[in-house]
Amino acid sequence: MFTFASMSFLKNIFSKKSKLNPIDFGMLNTDLHSHLIPGIDDGSKSLEESLAMLKKFAELGYKKVITTPHIMSDFYKNTPEIILGELEKVKQGIQEADFTIEIEAAAEYYLDFHLEELIEEKNILTFGKNHVLFELSFSNEPPRVKEVIFQFQTQGYSPIMAHVERYPFYFNQFQTIEDFKNRGCLIQLNINSLSGQYGPAVKKMAEQMIDKNLIDVIGSDCHHLGHLELMESLRTNPYLHKIVNKTDLLNKTL
Repeated sequence: MFTFASMSFLKNIFSKKSKLNPIDFGMLNTDLHSHLIPGIDDGSKSLEESLAMLKKFAELGYKKVITTPHIMSDFYKNTPEIILGELEKVKQGIQEADFTIEIEAAAEYYLDFHLEELIEEKNILTFGKNHVLFELSFSNEPPRVKEVIFQFQTQGYSPIMAHVERYPFYFNQFQTIEDFKNRGCLIQLNINSLSGQYGPAVKKMAEQMIDKNLIDVIGSDCHHLGHLELMESLRTNPYLHKIVNKTDLLNKTL
């Protein structure tokens, strides 16, 4: 006789079979978007904290990290000289701590009037094939997003828009995101958006963007060790599996 207990037993069997193996972050090779240089933005507070995070990246399988401190005209007034100078101290710390991971630095540029000046001056930190990471305000869409994307390109840069799934004004605006991609702007997703850390609406948007194949590159947006521990807890997440297995994901060639 087929009972409720039998149904539960079969459900357990199938759920176990469908459970994914933990993803190997080493498949990504490189993490893009983090805040690992101590004391210059809202990320790492000390060299010791930076080294602890970098060791965790290595344990997760990453071979390389491209860290991206904030540059914001009103708050984080970093320059290429500040960022690259402090990067050397982190590299020295890695060498002295005797573990292996490659680290480079670029920046996460905030779209404001100052950014347009920096583009015109060609005073921009890049990575890979002249890529540059930039972010928007979380409250309102800036009025000149398309113009700034074009400005980047006319100066020879390849723009990447940071954590697009987190901007409320782009929720469900998939045609707008497609338009950015058609204009040559790449789209970056925060891995921890899949955890619900930023709220259920961001989680849903992240999943939808993965399903619609709108993501070009993913990143930790790591500010502290807890972000990496949260990422580790996502290793069986089906959406993380789907995006990590995307063959043309930019991380794999950086």
